[in-house]
Amino acid sequence: MTSKIASKSSPIPPASTPTARQEVDYDASYKFFSYLIRGGVDGLVLAGTTAEAVLLSSEERKELVRVARQAAVDLGRPKFPIVAGISGQSTIESIRLAEDALAAGASFGLLLPPSYWAKAVTKDVILGFYRDVADSTSLPIVIYSFPAMCNGIDMNSDTMSELAQHPNIVGVKLTCGNAGKVTRLTEEYSHDQFAVYAGSSDWLVPCLAGGGGGCVTGIANVFPKCVAQLYKLWKEGKGQEARKLQGLVAQAEKACKEGIAPTKFGAAHFAGPGAGITDAKAFWPRKPYVPCGEEKSSWVIMVMQHLEKLEQSLPEAV
Repeated sequence: MTSKIASKSSPIPPASTPTARQEVDYDASYKFFSYLIRGGVDGLVLAGTTAEAVLLSSEERKELVRVARQAAVDLGRPKFPIVAGISGQSTIESIRLAEDALAAGASFGLLLPPSYWAKAVTKDVILGFYRDVADSTSLPIVIYSFPAMCNGIDMNSDTMSELAQHPNIVGVKLTCGNAGKVTRLTEEYSHDQFAVYAGSSDWLVPCLAGGGGGCVTGIANVFPKCVAQLYKLWKEGKGQEARKLQGLVAQAEKACKEGIAPTKFGAAHFAGPGAGITDAKAFWPRKPYVPCGEEKSSWVIMVMQHLEKLEQSLPEAV
């Protein structure tokens, strides 16, 4: 059956409206980075999963690192740790991203394994990939283990242990959620030799109890002071208080498990006003992905709101 749509007699012109292009708002980014640093986080991770790395150009990645570094400098924290996502499907792309990040002021590079042709990603391919990148840059490399985002590629602790012996591979973010990897790796290596972090804060206390060093988490974009407080309580030996807060944080973080849009809506709703960002669109996912609808937004508020009062009661770190 012949379609009845209108004839396309001329080439389609490029989109030019801000709504379609969704240019990065660097002013809002500066405000938000400053807000997180003041909230007590121990570092910023840019161009990771929550920061939509796959939707950013190389120039945008570099500029975001520069903006974050400037925010830290302006707050009197010139050496504040900034981790930049440098994940590429090829070795050369990842090396280029690492060099860009280093030049822009990053402290570390967060690197996923290659995953496009999953059946071709053998242990030797993984080892060669990470070692080649680590050999080719002075930017310290952090392994990023996230099978759900990597076509099911799941590095075991033995593979990570081999990579840990490289002098420029300094740690791992375990978004695979495997606590066994924490205990195996921390039994072999001290934190200074190879740092092990949980990939979310809903198991921060279990990670710390297993010898890990902390977490990299989406919910800290919403309640940075609560997550910093959870870490502080554990480090001060206040185990019972830490476990109680851990449960509350975990309840809120389940919204982040629903995807980018709920995380960003939570940040807009709870953190945006404090950061001085009043336009909720600044937190919308980049197209083709869409923001939360009304029903999902109401659910996010419901599961996160119990932390709002505590967040507001805690002092800023800077």
